[in-house]
Amino acid sequence: MTARLSKSASTIMRFSLAAVAMAAMTVGCSAPQSDETESASASEDISDISWPQEDWEYSTLEAEGFDPDPVNRFMEDLVAEKYGRVDHFLLIRHGRIVAEQQIERDYAALAASLDQDDRLTPNFSNPIYNYDDADLHPYYQGTDLHTVQSVTKSINSAVLGIAIDEGYIEGTNAPILPFFDAYEVDESDPRKERITIDDLLTMRTGIAWDDEGGFGSETDSTYALENSQTWIQFILDQPMYEEPGAVFKYNDGASVLLGKILHEATGQRVDAWAQEKLFSPIGIDEFYWKITPDGEADTEGGLYLSAHDMARIGYLFLRDGLWDGERVISEDWVRRSVASNVPSTSTGDNSSPFGYGYQWWVPEDGEGRSLGFAGYGLGGQRIMVFPEYDVVAVFQAWDPAGEFWKASNAFRTTVLPASISEPE
Repeated sequence: MTARLSKSASTIMRFSLAAVAMAAMTVGCSAPQSDETESASASEDISDISWPQEDWEYSTLEAEGFDPDPVNRFMEDLVAEKYGRVDHFLLIRHGRIVAEQQIERDYAALAASLDQDDRLTPNFSNPIYNYDDADLHPYYQGTDLHTVQSVTKSINSAVLGIAIDEGYIEGTNAPILPFFDAYEVDESDPRKERITIDDLLTMRTGIAWDDEGGFGSETDSTYALENSQTWIQFILDQPMYEEPGAVFKYNDGASVLLGKILHEATGQRVDAWAQEKLFSPIGIDEFYWKITPDGEADTEGGLYLSAHDMARIGYLFLRDGLWDGERVISEDWVRRSVASNVPSTSTGDNSSPFGYGYQWWVPEDGEGRSLGFAGYGLGGQRIMVFPEYDVVAVFQAWDPAGEFWKASNAFRTTVLPASISEPE
């Protein structure tokens, strides 16, 4: 089993948590880097936006229209662990970083202090999926590359959309089984033949997937998948429980199948395709992607990015797939991805209702009105996009056994509305 770095591990910038611990950064405003040649809906009325080049431009909360007090109090609460173990919070408006909080967390000491009963992945046979290993989670081997967990799904959906845009895949209505001719598939249940790419994207596969006991439980399908040596076959072997397209059921295996479909259609594994078609065009130079035992990029949760590069993904979607005048993803795919294809489902956090798009969550106001969209990952990983405010927020954390959704919920429901009196 091998894992792939976008560049040699020796070339990755080493990250010192102590050097930036517990520091909120706001610096002076400067002119935008460039003018847009093609405007996106989120920026049609904003003439003064910036595009990140090698680094993001910095501004202040006040200069970009924020009341700083709610944001600053929120960052103090993050340091105090009021919302769990957040280690990086990043706030961007009009393409400029207006607030940033990095917090030193001694994850090695925390992992060493866990009793066997408290460990997230007891007796785990696959080392790279041992979530209590501080050399692998949340940061990858001392770098600033942080596990994004299921935010990987949102990014995988984006690169799949590029493959559809370019004609490698005929569309989301295509049935999936022709992509798996090399595998044994029990076709005694005809419902399996009717699964489409759209069903995978919207988590309406009809494939049985047990997550009731939580990750690491004896019955958890994802735990069993990550212990398996044959991921694709494991997923294809799961029985059907419902007609495809009928019922939303969160299924990590669906995202793995999407990655394999992209590989089969393009001839490139997802990590290579993403580097060429998505990461390089928007300035992401360093990433790590776990490789499964059967040689595929782990598209259910295996990607690692820096917080600043997570924000690039969010900013690309805020601008409807446009990057500094260049089209990276079609506007149609972006809009379909962040629409509530599955309305008013749940993230399991007992908060307001969420719709579900193409591997993106869509918070709603209770009346079906979208409040933005987000990629969510285990332990507190978040890319949150609020087009109404021209805002991107990023959270990195590692609190997988805790109430890790509290920080992002507080920001979305309380901090952001209190900080900006009027939308754009």
